[in-house]
Amino acid sequence: MLFFARWKVYTIIGVCLAGLVFTLPNFLSRETSASLPPWLPHRQIHLGLDLRGGSYLLLEVDMPTVVKERLGSLQDGVRGQFRTANIGYVNLTNDDRSVTFTLRDPKDREAALKDLKTLSNTVGGSALGGGISELQIDISPEGNGVITLVEAALHDKAARAVEQSIEIIRRRIDETGVNEPTIARQGENRILVQLPGVDDPDRIKRLLGQTAKLTFRLLGSDSEAASGRVPPGFELLPSTDVDRRSMGPARHLVRKRIEVDGGNLTDARAGANSQTNEWIVNFEFDSIGGRRFAEVTKANVGRPFAIVLDNKVISAPVIREPILGGRGQISGHFTAQSANDLAVLLRAGALPAPLTIIEERSIGPDLGADAIKAGFYSIIAGFLLVITYMAAAYGLFGLMANVALLFNLILTLGVLSILQATLTLPGLAGILLTLGMSVDANILINERIREETRKGKSPFAAMEAGFRRAFSTIVDANLTTLIKMLLLFALGSGPVKGFAVTISFGILTSMFTATVLARLMMVSWLRWKRPQTLPV
Repeated sequence: MLFFARWKVYTIIGVCLAGLVFTLPNFLSRETSASLPPWLPHRQIHLGLDLRGGSYLLLEVDMPTVVKERLGSLQDGVRGQFRTANIGYVNLTNDDRSVTFTLRDPKDREAALKDLKTLSNTVGGSALGGGISELQIDISPEGNGVITLVEAALHDKAARAVEQSIEIIRRRIDETGVNEPTIARQGENRILVQLPGVDDPDRIKRLLGQTAKLTFRLLGSDSEAASGRVPPGFELLPSTDVDRRSMGPARHLVRKRIEVDGGNLTDARAGANSQTNEWIVNFEFDSIGGRRFAEVTKANVGRPFAIVLDNKVISAPVIREPILGGRGQISGHFTAQSANDLAVLLRAGALPAPLTIIEERSIGPDLGADAIKAGFYSIIAGFLLVITYMAAAYGLFGLMANVALLFNLILTLGVLSILQATLTLPGLAGILLTLGMSVDANILINERIREETRKGKSPFAAMEAGFRRAFSTIVDANLTTLIKMLLLFALGSGPVKGFAVTISFGILTSMFTATVLARLMMVSWLRWKRPQTLPV
């Protein structure tokens, strides 16, 4: 273990210099780092919410809305099934958990049960099958029917709604350019969102609080809308425009039937109208949506076409000609930011249910700066105490161990910079703990060398035996700690993961600095000086 080929020496020196180069940008401002030439490393460690400041939001998924929408679609499904099977019914309604109806002819009971079973989905299953029906269907001999959502179905819908909401929230936040947000589930129907460095939390709240369910529907006549009469199959929806007669929000009579769903959108971008210079949102459909959009516009030339966002009409242009390319635009008195925000919402997709902000906290940058300063001082203090002890306990070899310890810190920061990892307050604690753990290896090596020296072995033999005997112990100790950190990373939340990441990289770099870099320095000194006794 005392021989180093020339290429090994150059490799060790190269790794240390590379760690130093990748660490240095963290001591520059972001503007200075961004202005560096492209061939120079310029990546920096991102600071977490507790160090940089930002917004903390706890959101709750509105599960009654999810259940209400499922019951509404179930009611439409019952109506469609009975119409297809020519089964007469009356009093088709829904309440909090069920859909009820009454058959005109109780003799249709068996046929109705058979048709209604096709409306049920399977929940709680796996790739290998299994699961139960989400609906409990019961029709009495008198023809009174009740379709109830079972409890397992409600829990399944809650889980799916939260998972889908997390994915859509992540897409929306990624579109805004926020670095390293933390988005995690809490409990059954809550979502934790942490946004480091956000200087406009109100905009983020608007983006997250909007369901962004986009639909395209046909309008009814203006005279019926003005009179307030709502014929079957239509509904009155508010508009973003102002009614010039009442000077209040305008209302449009809109068909309930959705002609084209916003779920078929593939892209949405903010732009400017070349003729009016007004901000608009250009959108594009997939093949299915484009074909349906073309069919609807071709069959309804001359009629107004409502663009409805979250049950509010944002635009109602008249179809001048068929739109066959699967592309269109939305106009509606947008500003540059509102057009971009709407484009972000449409690209990310609609939430399955509204989100309610039940807790909000803001962490100022001053508090984050204080945390950074306290963490920095604690690392410096810990480092000084460790190197003082090593120098006092092991002399020259202790000083060499201190150099290795310094490069351990540099390499850890360099790896975190390459990965652009997020450093949190627990991460700073992990770095400080890494310094203490990494010096353990040097202490173990020096103690082994001291034992071999006391046995009367020559300097070369004592150093060879000391490194060889200590190596297996160091590997075993660090490997068990690394396994624990991997479990913490897999099972923990954001701050716990940050702690696990810093410890893990600290362990890997300490293995290199303690058993390779320190050994190179000690062996080089031994070959140069060839002392009679070792200074340990």
